[in-house]
Amino acid sequence: MIQKTLIIIKPDGVQRGLTDEIIKRYEAVGLKVVKRKDMVAPLSIVEKHYPMDPDYLKLIGEKTIAAGQAVKSAEDQGRKVVTWLRKFITSGPIVAMVLEGEDAVKVARKTTGFTDPATAEKGTIRGDLGTDNILDANREERPVWNLIHASGSPEEAQKEINLWFGED
Repeated sequence: MIQKTLIIIKPDGVQRGLTDEIIKRYEAVGLKVVKRKDMVAPLSIVEKHYPMDPDYLKLIGEKTIAAGQAVKSAEDQGRKVVTWLRKFITSGPIVAMVLEGEDAVKVARKTTGFTDPATAEKGTIRGDLGTDNILDANREERPVWNLIHASGSPEEAQKEINLWFGED
């Protein structure tokens, strides 16, 4: 099934000059860039993209726990991480893209790799190009520099595409 998904190359990916390499990797697996914006992310969009929703915060905080760090509350940890993410993603240029192709969400997620570059599989973008890890990021009170945001489901992709590019 042909789908669309949202990919954001975060400030660390742009600053490291990896934009073209990242796009080539998505194109190599059959995805096509159909929309692109090079921009500094406005806080008004970022606050909606990374919401302070309790379920979302808990999900984010659980990634810290899965990485091996003890926390008092997954939700409280998630709140810290989302605060760091919001600050980081608005700190410099990003590239927001809509990719289209067969099973685009699943293919893009597989190509991107796991959230924590330290445990992402080799052959994925984060596994090959990532240099950070969740534990260091938390210790330094910042988000993990993992190069990319990739929508997690077709529903999330449509919501995020509408947020970043407007209603189709």
